[in-house]
Amino acid sequence: MAQILIVDDEMGIRELLSEILADEGHSVWLAENAAAARKLRAERRPDLVLLDIWMPDTDGISLLKEWSAGGLLTMPVVMMSGHGTIDSAVEATRIGASDFLEKPIALQKLLATVKKVLKHETLLQKRPLTLDDFARSPLLKDFKRRLEQAAAKTSVLLLKNVSGGMAEVCARTLQAPRAPWLDLSNSSAPLTQEMLQTNAGGIVFVADLLQLGKLQQMNLVFVLERLEKYRLQLIAAAARPLSTLLEIGWDSQLVGRLGEVWVALPQISGHPDDVPEIVALLLAHLAERGEIPLRRFSSGAQNALRLHRWHGEWVELLTTVKNLGLSALEEEISADDVVRILQTDGDPCAPPLPSVFFEQPLREAREAFERLYFQYHLTGERGNMTRLAEKTGLERTHLYRKLRQLGLPIGRRGDERE
Repeated sequence: MAQILIVDDEMGIRELLSEILADEGHSVWLAENAAAARKLRAERRPDLVLLDIWMPDTDGISLLKEWSAGGLLTMPVVMMSGHGTIDSAVEATRIGASDFLEKPIALQKLLATVKKVLKHETLLQKRPLTLDDFARSPLLKDFKRRLEQAAAKTSVLLLKNVSGGMAEVCARTLQAPRAPWLDLSNSSAPLTQEMLQTNAGGIVFVADLLQLGKLQQMNLVFVLERLEKYRLQLIAAAARPLSTLLEIGWDSQLVGRLGEVWVALPQISGHPDDVPEIVALLLAHLAERGEIPLRRFSSGAQNALRLHRWHGEWVELLTTVKNLGLSALEEEISADDVVRILQTDGDPCAPPLPSVFFEQPLREAREAFERLYFQYHLTGERGNMTRLAEKTGLERTHLYRKLRQLGLPIGRRGDERE
């Protein structure tokens, strides 16, 4: 049976609904206000939420908006109100509520609504990851705007600097609700006009052009010639330049057609400050889909991921987060977990510093590193300030000031002659 969260500030209503639903075999969690609901939602994944609109701290509509904006609206929500109006119901539905119950709630109406909503939910596939899930990342929020702007004016869009899973994230962002989805990369038989008719109005997706075999290339040409007829949009990705396709024998006209309109996914290696937010959102989404246990990153783990040099770019980032979620022994992923994963294959770009650095705020970590850095060179140069200035590339006045700031000993004048 289902796990149902009831959010209502009236104790009598919470207890009554709880008894009714428990008698039906459901597991029930109770929250007396929005703050308690937030805490429960952060810790657990309910199958259904019954949410009161009028509450003293934060109203239900505001909480629904909050969950929607934060990518946490992954379960059906039925709104409840004793002061229900058509406007409230319409607003809640627009945000993402599945239904609306007016108090006092009749027993049969409650059970029928819960049964209907849960049945509908089981028919839905797992919600795909889209760029909407990264709305708190300025980097991806800006890219989403460029992507949608370009896609609005073309039936063929090339995604540069990306392939595989992240390419699908971009393409799924452009997919209209309930629109068909045809993945050419998974097609192992010749396409027919009947198949295109079935997918009319949808998206045709290619995760990586360079991975297409001969038959799939023929299917690609077949689709390109019929995009307008079946109102299809082709979204194709390539992590390497299209000139690579010409080198392996692709037709130049076909390559030219594919490359007419394109957007390039920004390089994650050039935006380290966006990494903590991105990995946290990705981790939450994987947990919501049931692909990993419920996990969260410590601040040290986020710092370690931010400092890593992502030569594998988005593919490496996505696989690293998933592996951390699957292999971490505790609910909170630590900096040690990150170092272990990134050094598994002897990655020379993994963080070389002890994990304790990553557990500190950035300012304290920087100061601790600088202290170790200058201690190392002071020892190596035996306190000689002339050689220390040359080694560190600092002007002498600046060097003295820095050493005093860090509380380190300054070489004696007599040492200058060594």
